[in-house]
Amino acid sequence: MSDERPETIDDFRATYEKMLGFVPPRVGSRFEASEKDNPELLLAQERLRNMIMYPDTLDQKTVQLVLFGILHAKLSDAAKLHGLAALRAGASWDELRAVIDLAFLFTGFSAINRGPQVLADIAELEKKAKENERD
Repeated sequence: MSDERPETIDDFRATYEKMLGFVPPRVGSRFEASEKDNPELLLAQERLRNMIMYPDTLDQKTVQLVLFGILHAKLSDAAKLHGLAALRAGASWDELRAVIDLAFLFTGFSAINRGPQVLADIAELEKKAKENERD
């Protein structure tokens, strides 16, 4: 990441749009509620998220593949968002499949059984993100 970090709520919202092509609904809801009720807390949360998700020592492809693997191993729905972010950062479908295999090694059949559906969900999200960018 460049030395310039986001500063405003709109700047932070834009990081999601850049990473995914859209702001995920749960994140959008959190922004909407917190922007009205406690904007300083929202800014603090997003500053911390930004510091951790954009380290100087790792490129975004690596960060997103790691997050995809962690979240897939935990069987979290957020895995598909980070899989999409990994693709947008330059990862291949083969790399996503390899991460699913790694999750299987340490999590078991739940991770490998969910893999095909997660990849299909990522493909659908990618299609929608490309449509949004064209509009």
